[in-house]
Amino acid sequence: MGLGLAAVLLIPHRALASGPALVNLRSAAPFTILAGSTITTTGGGIINGDVGLSPAGSVGIPPAQVNGKIYNGGPIAAQAQVDLNSAIIAASPAQLPGGINVGAELGGQTLVAGIYKSPTGAYGISTVDLTLSGGPNDVWVFQMASTLTVGVGRNVILTGGAQARNIFWQVGSSATLGTSSVFEGTVLAYASITMNASSTMDGRALAQTGAVTFNGTGGSLPTLTTPIFTAITKTANSATVTLTTAPYFLLTLQSSTNLLTWTTISTNTPITNIWSFIDTSTSTASNRFYRAFNTP
Repeated sequence: MGLGLAAVLLIPHRALASGPALVNLRSAAPFTILAGSTITTTGGGIINGDVGLSPAGSVGIPPAQVNGKIYNGGPIAAQAQVDLNSAIIAASPAQLPGGINVGAELGGQTLVAGIYKSPTGAYGISTVDLTLSGGPNDVWVFQMASTLTVGVGRNVILTGGAQARNIFWQVGSSATLGTSSVFEGTVLAYASITMNASSTMDGRALAQTGAVTFNGTGGSLPTLTTPIFTAITKTANSATVTLTTAPYFLLTLQSSTNLLTWTTISTNTPITNIWSFIDTSTSTASNRFYRAFNTP
């Protein structure tokens, strides 16, 4: 599982981001795989993150293969599907117009952050790798009305600090990741997603109505953003700690008086990226330090 550790009592300078705003996945964020009909595998590797199917049906991935929870039907998977639908709409040309036309073949290109729209309705990364170049806060959204196809052995390469958590592929029908391909980002597919043998994904395979076939070597949630303290205000009897964090992921807040012994004072799953906590124990110590981390 990924771990993000916040700096203690620091308010760092945040680099400006290029590209659109992040697509809000809401409760679908903790899922590495989410499907609407079935989930199948023929001996794929380990999945780091939750697996969900809604409505309930056949989940062919054994629990030993999942470092996370499996939801076969039920309210959590159902809400994740509702939020996936909202995310697909939010990433669509109707909500994010002005997509750049760089052609339907992305292989061989180096693309900076931004919104990209396929001129044919399909995107391919066929015979040459795709490179995405940008900083750690830059965002990419790729829009295609029909299919996404990643060729055998093709890679999505990240340079300059670009992060998989900031890459979104809005797919009108189905996505296929070829054998031994290496993929980065979250696939928001209306229909189905297939990961062929030995493929890997640093991201999410989220399918609204169809199946997810996972035959790859591995699939993992993108590394979470590190919680960042944005304000700490002190009164006579309390301190209010405010930080930004990845919503819908478990957040743990700890305090210390000596930077050696840490005590958990709150665990929470914020539903927004700004979260505050009032610490009423500050009157018992002259110094108080805080740290926070979140995990899938």
